[in-house]
Parts: sequence; C-alpha cells; structure tokens
Amino acid sequence: MSNRTIDAGTDVVLLEVSDGFGIITLNRPDRRNALHRDMYGPIKQVLRDFAVAEDVTCIVITGAGAGFCAGGDVRAGRSREGNLAPPSVDEAAASLLDDAQVAQLLHESPKLTIAAVNGAAVGAGMSIALACDLRVLAPSAKLIPGWARLAFSGDFGGTWFLTRLVGPAKAIELLVSNQTVDASEALRLGLANHVVESEDVGDFSSAWRAWARPFADGPRAAIASMKANVHQSLVQPLAEAMVDESRRMVEAARTADHKEAVRAWMDKRDPDFRRVT
Repeated sequence: MSNRTIDAGTDVVLLEVSDGFGIITLNRPDRRNALHRDMYGPIKQVLRDFAVAEDVTCIVITGAGAGFCAGGDVRAGRSREGNLAPPSVDEAAASLLDDAQVAQLLHESPKLTIAAVNGAAVGAGMSIALACDLRVLAPSAKLIPGWARLAFSGDFGGTWFLTRLVGPAKAIELLVSNQTVDASEALRLGLANHVVESEDVGDFSSAWRAWARPFADGPRAAIASMKANVHQSLVQPLAEAMVDESRRMVEAARTADHKEAVRAWMDKRDPDFRRVT
C-alpha cells in the first residue's frame, strides 16, 4: 500500500493516504475544527477520489487537536461583506444542502467509512460522525446534537442518521434535550462501535488504526457489496432486496479476492487481499 499526502489547496483540511487508509483531518484546532467554507470543496472532492482510488480501502475522517468537529462555525456565519442583503430562504437552503453533501458522500461511498472521534462532535460535526459506517471514539469523546441550544432544527443529515441508529423516540429525546452522549453511553446506544482503552488515548491515531486494521485489510469488493446490501435492507422489502443480494453474491464469487480467499483456506493461512490485483 502506498503512502502519500494530497494537496487540499487549504490548510484547514489535511489529506493523506497511509497504508490503505484515506485520511481526512479537519484542521482548525483553535476553533475545535468548526466547519469553515474552505473545507467543503476539498473534502467533497477527495471523497469522490478516495471512492475509486486503488490504494484506499477505508476512508477515515478525524480532527486535529482536542476536538473532532464543533459543527458549523456560527461566528463565521454571522459575518457578511458590506451591506449585502441576506440570501432568500431557497438560496440559503440550497447552499447549505451543497455543503451537507459531505455527509451524503461519506454515507454513500462504496468504501467503508470510519469516524475516528478524538473529541467533541457537535451539531454538523456529530452528523458527519454518524454519516460514517463505523465510529471509533476516544474515551473523552462526546456526541452533542447542539442545535437546540441555538434554536436550530438540525443539518447535514443528523436527524436522519440519528433516527436510524437509535429509533425515533430516542432521537427526538436527544435532539430536543440537547443531551451530551459520552463515549460509554454512545457505545451502549449503538452510536459507537468501539471506544479505545484509556491507556491508548495519548496516541489515539495509533489506537484507531489498530482497531480499524482488519477492515482495511478486508476484501474491498465484498465489503462494498455488504454495505450496499445493508443500505437496501432499510428501504426495500425482503423479496426485492434479495434480488440484488443474490446478484452481488454471484459477482463476489468471480472476484480475485474470492480466489485468494479460497487459496488461503486451502493453504490454511490468512488471506492477503492487499496483494490482490
């Protein structure tokens, strides 16, 4: 697997490919990585690039410093140039929807997406974490809806993801009460897949890499099909979903990954999908 850095065209997002991981680091630690207008373009573009990159098996999004993402930068949003009139509701909604494609691209990527939540994930930051397939949290990490405090209703798909993960009643409770969900509670509710051990918190990057390593080493095409099967199960009845599930199974049986898995089984060794071309 290759290791390379990617020029994001801005210093508020850091991009790299490292040993199979395509890593996006939100890099505004002085603002707890609050979302900035210069972040959206590079993140959306690299998510599209990582989706087809041969040297990327898992996409990981994390934050620099002590926070994961403090949501939208309200301070920046209040500043306007000169005496420009505010946009119409339709214009503002279209602009927000365009920014929120970050969450949609994470959710719909054919690659496995992982949020390595190193600190507080608030508002849209929580949405981005929930948009990922998997979440690994530092012991001090927190998921905070945040919107109610500012009399907002929610964005970046946060209510959609939260409802599917914990159910409508719990989602409404968390949203309306603006309840802070700590790492242990996130694990209990199914909002986190793993919380790293406290002794590993000093090197969270190494800890999440160790936990995620088996996913990055897995059969890429099969994982993409598993992800597609799960997403279909949420919107289609069984009879319809099984049509595509059956086709994907047959397609998987014809991949180089499957052939390597069979060879490994016969040789009584672990398969090495990272060497398969």
